[in-house]
Amino acid sequence: MESDQKLIPVYIMGEKVMVPEGSTIIDALEYAGFQLKKGIGCREGFCGACATVYRLPGDFKLIGGLACQTVVEPGMYLAQIPCTPAQKATYNIEKENPDVSSFLKLYPEVFRCVSCNTCTKICPQEIEVMDYVNAIIRGDIAEAADLSFDCIMCGLCTMRCPAEMAQYNIALLARRLFGRYLTKRSDYLYERLKDIADGKFDKEMKNIKQLSREGLEKRYKERDLDFDIT
Repeated sequence: MESDQKLIPVYIMGEKVMVPEGSTIIDALEYAGFQLKKGIGCREGFCGACATVYRLPGDFKLIGGLACQTVVEPGMYLAQIPCTPAQKATYNIEKENPDVSSFLKLYPEVFRCVSCNTCTKICPQEIEVMDYVNAIIRGDIAEAADLSFDCIMCGLCTMRCPAEMAQYNIALLARRLFGRYLTKRSDYLYERLKDIADGKFDKEMKNIKQLSREGLEKRYKERDLDFDIT
């Protein structure tokens, strides 16, 4: 960054540092000399690794966001959250029922929800977290799977929940149940899986593994396509 760029004060883990105005929190951390080994991932806002909590001067609210998306502001007081402690139930999806009984057994805390909506307010993906929790309580697994589809499991909702539930793990169960039992079955997929299990492609795969890099590139470029990519 250019030396004449305006610097603003922020507090990182309690330490005051001067960082370039307009920086994301990730950029500010690195500018200040922090070597990021945890709490960082894709840098584009879709992996959920860089959960951050912060407060701004004169504002009582504890705000959550992703460090790769959130731009620093003067006087911001922030801390990185490399992970949010949350136990995930162990289960065999083939032995679970696609209804509310699975949640009663595996995540009974979901029924402690008080509909305060703090989970939705803090979600950096703007997911209606409380709505999918209520859908689970009603037994509407399909609705819960749909509403939670964009969850990146950053854990911010869990940190703010007064019912002390791990919403993102609960939503993961809903999506798995939906995918296993409720979504439309793809006959083509199961036919292809059977072909693989029967060894239909073993000889071809063996030949491919023996190709050089140049041979692989040539094979890739000359492959037959049933659609136009130009």
